[in-house]
Amino acid sequence: MSLAESIAPHIPHLRRFARLLTGAQGAGDAAVERVLQAVAGDPSIFPDLSPRLGLYQCFLAMLTRRYRDRGPASGLLGDTAARSLAALTPEGRQAFLLVSVEGFSHAETAQILELSEDQVLTLLRDSDAEIGRQIATEVLVIEDEPLIALDLKRVLEGLGHRVAIARTHHDALRAAALKNPGLVIADIRLADGSSGLDAVNDLLRSLKVPVVFVTAFPERLATGRGPEPAFLVRKPFREEAIKAIVSQVLFFDQQANRREADPEPAAP
Repeated sequence: MSLAESIAPHIPHLRRFARLLTGAQGAGDAAVERVLQAVAGDPSIFPDLSPRLGLYQCFLAMLTRRYRDRGPASGLLGDTAARSLAALTPEGRQAFLLVSVEGFSHAETAQILELSEDQVLTLLRDSDAEIGRQIATEVLVIEDEPLIALDLKRVLEGLGHRVAIARTHHDALRAAALKNPGLVIADIRLADGSSGLDAVNDLLRSLKVPVVFVTAFPERLATGRGPEPAFLVRKPFREEAIKAIVSQVLFFDQQANRREADPEPAAP
């Protein structure tokens, strides 16, 4: 099997990870594309690891190197992400997402980041502490399956957030008007047969709020074509993944809001 064939099944998952790490579809997909072009041009740069671990190591090594050498230009991380690389170190967020969202073990994460396991454990502890300092917000969960909705509510309330649940498009619009949420988590398909995407689009006409979508098939949305959700949760979800994704999304949003409230002075 060729290198291209061996890494191909892992590319949709890497796209999802890249979007979550950078905060934007365009920035994440562009970063993945650069790595794939580099590997295609010189396969010898691919590390002596399994295809999945090697692909993630290549991606993060190149992303970190470009950020260190050039700074967070919009072509690399996107405007939102470029404003928000402050509260956690890049390695801390990378370790956090690799373990919590991508499901890598501590040992695998150490291989990907080229660190020791002890260093990874330290990064994870620091990331957990940072999550605990995040500001609690109102969260609107748009989910038609009662057990899933209640499970999301339990996890989110455990992080200190206040949660409202809506089962349909109409309920979502009414709840948003009442609660003015700081975060929306939406299923793709709702109980009344409507689309969670449509409900969110209607909400965003009057609200400026980050959105996380839940779906059983996130790789079908992370294709690199057309406008797609940047933040995706796989069903059935793991509690650690929900905590990681919600915290990452709020991290981007809170840092961006701080910058907007206190912009840097214009250069003389």
